[in-house]
Amino acid sequence: MTERIVVLELARLEAAHLTDLIEQFAALLDGGTGDDPAVARLVPDAYRDDPDSSAEFRRLTEDDLLQRRRDDVRDVLATLLVDGAPLTIHTVDDETATTSMTVPLDESQSAAWLRTLAALRLVLASRLEITDEGDHDETDPRFGVYDWIGYRLEGLLQALDD
Repeated sequence: MTERIVVLELARLEAAHLTDLIEQFAALLDGGTGDDPAVARLVPDAYRDDPDSSAEFRRLTEDDLLQRRRDDVRDVLATLLVDGAPLTIHTVDDETATTSMTVPLDESQSAAWLRTLAALRLVLASRLEITDEGDHDETDPRFGVYDWIGYRLEGLLQALDD
């Protein structure tokens, strides 16, 4: 059976912004602990009604979970390279900003993208104090980033479903 490839199409400026967000996420993972509410949201409680068991479970699994997220981030960033280098907001000019680029993803890379976008969205939700739909502030541009990540996540899920 042939492995399935999903192809994302991104504007170079969009890829540069996404690269920047994922690099910030990587820095959070490298320095983060469960004491940071955003990182804690990535390693949720296993036992809501038993704080001691939940703390023990987190102690045993947090490092592995965060390492898996770091590995996913590395894989996603590798797919966003252009000519072997990451796109940055500073290297994309007005002429190339809207130039389209394609990002082919195999099954493993697609899974890394899904997990990374979902985790990034959880971090943004934590930073923006989103706990339900009513917490969305249309006037705050940061929520646009949250929505954009959701849009990309949904598009990838639909592509994988087709």
